[in-house]
Amino acid sequence: VELVESGGGLVQPGGSLRLSCAASGFTVSRAALSWYRQTPGKERELVARITRAGTTTNNDTSGRFSISRDIATNTVYLQMNSLKPEDTAKYYCNVDYQWLTYWGQGTQVTVSS
Repeated sequence: VELVESGGGLVQPGGSLRLSCAASGFTVSRAALSWYRQTPGKERELVARITRAGTTTNNDTSGRFSISRDIATNTVYLQMNSLKPEDTAKYYCNVDYQWLTYWGQGTQVTVSS
């Protein structure tokens, strides 16, 4: 199982980014995948999750962020709109698969003018 994130970068407040998580070793349509974020000195925070039952986002990002998946490319996306400076963090893709948890290496998102 491997997860490779991409799409992070520097964006101005109010801007948008789309993060990608390319998955291998399993099929994204059959697994529960999540995006987390972490800032120095803080615990990782769940941002959004997608399962076969649907999608959820946390209260801070609801209405601004959305999670989706592309079965053809086996990729999960995090679309982030109306970004705020407090969204600055390293974003990680996560999957629970066959009783194990896997993480990607993360991608940095910085929201600043």
